[in-house]
Amino acid sequence: MGLLTPWFLAGAAAVALPVYLHLLRRHRSDPRPFSSLMFFERRTQSSIKHRRLRYLLLLSFRAALLLLLALAFADPFIRRPAASVAVNKLLLLVVDNSFSMRAGSRLADARRQALAVLASRKPTDRAEIMTLGSRIQALTQPTEDTPTLRAAVESIEPGDSRANFGELARTVRLLSESAGTPIELHFISDMQKSGMPASFTEMTFPSNVALIPHPIAEKAEPNWTVESVDAPEQVWDPKKASVRAVVAGYHTPAASRTASLVVNEKVVATRNVQVPANGRATAEFATLDVPYGLSRCEVRIDSADSLPADDVALFGVTRSDPERVLFIHEPNDSRSPFYFGTALDAATEAAFKLETATPDKATASQLSGYAFVVLSDLLSLPPGFEQNLLDYIRRGGGVLVAAGTSTARAPRIPVLDEKVLEARDYSRDGAGYLTLGEADRSHPSIKNADAWPGVKFYFAVRVNDANAQVVARLADQTPLLLEKHLGEGRILLLASGLDNLTNDFPLHPAFIPFVEQTARYLSGLERSGGARAVDSVVELRTGKQPAASVEVIGPDGRRSLSLSEAVSARTFPLTRAGFYEFRRADGHTDVVGVNPDRRESDLDVMPDDVLSLWRAGSSARGEQASAGGTAPAESRPHDLWWYVMLLVLAAAVAESLLASRYLGEIREGP
Repeated sequence: MGLLTPWFLAGAAAVALPVYLHLLRRHRSDPRPFSSLMFFERRTQSSIKHRRLRYLLLLSFRAALLLLLALAFADPFIRRPAASVAVNKLLLLVVDNSFSMRAGSRLADARRQALAVLASRKPTDRAEIMTLGSRIQALTQPTEDTPTLRAAVESIEPGDSRANFGELARTVRLLSESAGTPIELHFISDMQKSGMPASFTEMTFPSNVALIPHPIAEKAEPNWTVESVDAPEQVWDPKKASVRAVVAGYHTPAASRTASLVVNEKVVATRNVQVPANGRATAEFATLDVPYGLSRCEVRIDSADSLPADDVALFGVTRSDPERVLFIHEPNDSRSPFYFGTALDAATEAAFKLETATPDKATASQLSGYAFVVLSDLLSLPPGFEQNLLDYIRRGGGVLVAAGTSTARAPRIPVLDEKVLEARDYSRDGAGYLTLGEADRSHPSIKNADAWPGVKFYFAVRVNDANAQVVARLADQTPLLLEKHLGEGRILLLASGLDNLTNDFPLHPAFIPFVEQTARYLSGLERSGGARAVDSVVELRTGKQPAASVEVIGPDGRRSLSLSEAVSARTFPLTRAGFYEFRRADGHTDVVGVNPDRRESDLDVMPDDVLSLWRAGSSARGEQASAGGTAPAESRPHDLWWYVMLLVLAAAVAESLLASRYLGEIREGP
């Protein structure tokens, strides 16, 4: 026996109240006739009153009433074995429809096995159908309707995701908490080894779940695949663009495979590769001759196994003329365009064409024709031109602002619209320069710059950074590289010049990757097509507020977004393999080839001992639930407060009757 709230037992101290009240009864003396008091001796009367308890039965009922009330509030309980009562279990049928189930007749065999499980269940057992890929998808609600369950099983189609057994266990754990009944889990899968999580504990089930696995595959099968493709996303000169594909064999003998480069469904080149036993080989294509615009490309090998779906790797390519870049500088500044243009040519292989102009001549430029704009150490901009630049950025354009000695004399940074707080000339004090301090290495502009070793900054402009993201700081915490989003576009501020006067950055090797990465980032080339994996996510817009609508054309040629999603969606998940066409809010259009996770190409199965351990992980309680449909006997708490309240009621009635009786006797007394 136990008490859930034992502190209420302190109320038992109230039992002293009726005792005290019974001792407080008024002393009553009966008068007696006497002839004369002359023979009585005068004495002082004692003030001590000798009292005794009377009506002991009534006192006991009142004390019992208070004790029982305190006991009821303490919520007593006893533990006793729960009776084994029949309960309705939930038959949970999960069919693996990951990419590896496309091999041979695996999915068809899984459907047949699932129908056989449904046919063997009891008519009173509820069942639910789910599929497993990278996530769990419920096809039905728990139901006893056999036609509905059979229709759900027959509708299962193979997917392109990677199996995740950890996700299966997590979902079943959540379901077991809400179901409240034993769960008999039938898992029909090829039990692919790559579907196991890093830790076996992530696959464990709760005690009321009985796992019954149905392996479709018994051993590893040989499989060749195009494991990866290294190809450019943007092509300007086909002679300088090459494609390299890796052909891998899993549990395969040494063999010769023919790899073909396909552009827009036309084979343009073939290569024979010798793949060693259970190894890899590389197929190289020296040129990538694609037409202007968007092209759908692939590398495929001749099929010689049970999983031909992974014998092809898709990727998208965009061919165009070099992108135009507008570089605006002061008339007396010839160093900045020279250094920036040289670095741009050296890094991007003619991907960009630099056009220079002074502020007065730049007003005649059509900004929509430029990939991005550079403002190099400008004191000011013509009145209407700055507004044109802001409109260009909001539509998805990019601007790099370099702040040197001229910008330091202005009250604000053009376009960025932040106040110039002070100009810091490090050449006049201390060591004469500062180096780079903190930096966000995940930012595209500096992720491959190796922290700019040895670069000396002699001059920097300190601006208000409250409304911008600080990407890099100097050693004294002065913001050096800042980013600000405006609409769908970006503004980058380098708080120093692009010449070799305010710093020696242009003279260091790190300047070239900085220029290249910044150019690709501001122009949007880093978001171009190429290849992605299934279950990855594509960014559709960069602005925080909904702006222009976006459009996604799926592998089936249909729009994948509703009208409301087209104006609000920021990202898009890639759930199927094939070619996707993205028309983003910033005006860029890309084609992306989406391929299944190549870990699915390894058709090795889970070892027998691991599978046995997984099944044995279900406790005896779960096994009993799945075998007999009965709840196992266990010790459960049983509340007693209701019975105590019945005793309280009985004590209250008895106390009331006795109190009425004694009160009547007192009134009738002399």
